[in-house]
Amino acid sequence: MSSPLSFARARVPALRTTMTGRDPSEGHRAATPLELLFDLCFVVAVAQAAAELHHALAEGHAGSGVVAYAMVFFAIWWAWMNFTWFASAYDTDDVLYRLLALAQIAGVLILAAGVPRAFELKDFALVTLGYVVMRLAMVGLWIRAAVEDPAGRAVARRYAIGITAVQAGWVARLALADSVGPAGFLVMVVAELAVPLWAERFRGTTWHSGHIAERYGLLTLIVLGESVLSATLAIQAGLDRGIATGKLLSVAFSGMLIVFAMWWLYFARPAHRILTSNRAAFPWGYGHYLIFASAAAVGAGLAVSADHETGQAHVGTVAASASVAVPVAVFLFSVWLVHVRPHRPGRLVDTAFLAGALLVLATPLTSVALPLIALITASLVAVGVVASRDAPS
Repeated sequence: MSSPLSFARARVPALRTTMTGRDPSEGHRAATPLELLFDLCFVVAVAQAAAELHHALAEGHAGSGVVAYAMVFFAIWWAWMNFTWFASAYDTDDVLYRLLALAQIAGVLILAAGVPRAFELKDFALVTLGYVVMRLAMVGLWIRAAVEDPAGRAVARRYAIGITAVQAGWVARLALADSVGPAGFLVMVVAELAVPLWAERFRGTTWHSGHIAERYGLLTLIVLGESVLSATLAIQAGLDRGIATGKLLSVAFSGMLIVFAMWWLYFARPAHRILTSNRAAFPWGYGHYLIFASAAAVGAGLAVSADHETGQAHVGTVAASASVAVPVAVFLFSVWLVHVRPHRPGRLVDTAFLAGALLVLATPLTSVALPLIALITASLVAVGVVASRDAPS
């Protein structure tokens, strides 16, 4: 008679030692502990970028702060996204795979350490070093896939060649003058975005729609949590200074409702239903840059609003309110565009999202911007609930 332990071992799938494409219809395809660690470490860099954005906005340097934030966040998001889709298709969870994934985590921690210099000194050397470490580790994974997966060899080779070439471009960009640095950055972004389109032009990788939807959802949760933490720390700082005004409490309560509504709106519809092909997946995956970046920026904006109410920010009421309104509006529009609209939710939901984003942008012109933003986002949740009830089953 077999023991319960031997029965449990028999139920565990054998460890995959060859990197071949996984079955895209595989059942029970869930995020692994390594992927969860990957997300948590990447959010360290997100938190650094959001913190620096908070300081830049509070000091009245919105232009330079937003540009630096967009640049740093692209590096974090793109490296995360590339590993996520690769893992969905080729995860073996063996020693070599784990080591190359951990090397990418080391790279993002290097990047995180360079975020303050990027914002304050416009020095992107350390950020670039961390990024290149992540991307070259990704090249190692693609080379292994090219060697061990005959069916996907051509695709894997294109990825390895394309990523390596683009990394040389990122290093070369460091030699450009500051005046042309942003233009060079945009050129390199286009090159990065083009690599998957080129590599998977004739044959796509075998990613798993349910796994991808879960991975994106998990990062959304963590980024929203980081926003809550940023706002909480700013409010706590005000309370520690003995400042407990009604306006500060309004920031806290409104911020809580805004983040709750953002969570509800994102998770109202299952993403795996629309991830049916590369044609649907590419705009969905790429569009999440705006979703993730705006979600993290909301936390920075709430912190600026808290600083404003406690006299710590060097900006006026309109600017402080806009630091929340703009990222919330971007979040609403981007969630609607890539995450809600493909489900064909109906004219009521489509109109509500677009009108909601525009109304949020107008709230800084009022004296109660944050409560109004909370009301608008909560109203969108209500519209979605009503629409889902009225929709045919």
